[in-house]
Amino acid sequence: MSYTTLISTSDLARNLENSEFVIFDVRFTLDDESWGRKVYDQSHIPGAHHADLATDMSGEIIPGVTGRRPFPTVAAFTKTLSNWGITPDTQVICYDAESGLMAASRLWLMFRWMGHEKVAVLDGGLNAWNRESLPLNQEKKVISPTNFIPNLRNDLLVEVEKVDLARTDSNYCVFDSRGAEGYHGGGKYYDPVRGHIAGAGLADRAEVTDSQGLFKSKSELKKHYETLTNGVSPENTIFYCGSGVTAAQNVLAMEHAGISGSKMYVGSWSEWITDPSREIAL
Repeated sequence: MSYTTLISTSDLARNLENSEFVIFDVRFTLDDESWGRKVYDQSHIPGAHHADLATDMSGEIIPGVTGRRPFPTVAAFTKTLSNWGITPDTQVICYDAESGLMAASRLWLMFRWMGHEKVAVLDGGLNAWNRESLPLNQEKKVISPTNFIPNLRNDLLVEVEKVDLARTDSNYCVFDSRGAEGYHGGGKYYDPVRGHIAGAGLADRAEVTDSQGLFKSKSELKKHYETLTNGVSPENTIFYCGSGVTAAQNVLAMEHAGISGSKMYVGSWSEWITDPSREIAL
């Protein structure tokens, strides 16, 4: 069986010795970029490798051009996946502290972008794993490098020019994945300009999980997104966030609900505001 959206704690626990499973601990916080590595070193799911959002999963920042977390080049990420030992048969599992609320969903999307479909996020993240008192250790598994061959899925992403056209086109939906406070320019900001892309709606990615941090049922998610998009096709639905990380959770949730085809604007708010002529709103 292949996992392509989510995997439960029980299913992962049963596969800890499965040689085709490769697990990535992607815990990360914007306030301390070294935190993820520190907590990984302290303990992690047995066999997990550390994947760093800032180094492994992001490319060069070009001031005034890119957002805060651009994707790496295809060549660079191909080398990373090769060094991680990924083959076509590898079942990749990504987890962070919660249900992909930070970087795990981004890594899920990046694997899909590279053409690797056998990738899933741990439902509930490490919090759910710990609630069930499942094993942790400090061991670091040795990786045998491979020669990963990408099969690019650029159809999963959109560039800023497309977003600028879509935001005023009734055949499209553009959604900000941050919470209502950030959408309206309030709360803690990591960018010099506050607000949201003019014409974008609000699709708070936190609404896809329940009080335990688990993804809501497929039927609940389907209803949620059908209400949000109001008849717009998933292929014409675009998500963004502050820097192109947490918006991936909305893409994942739609995919899990059986509504395939939504896109992510990786540059997100932090790229949008690099050009003062781009329209913003509060």
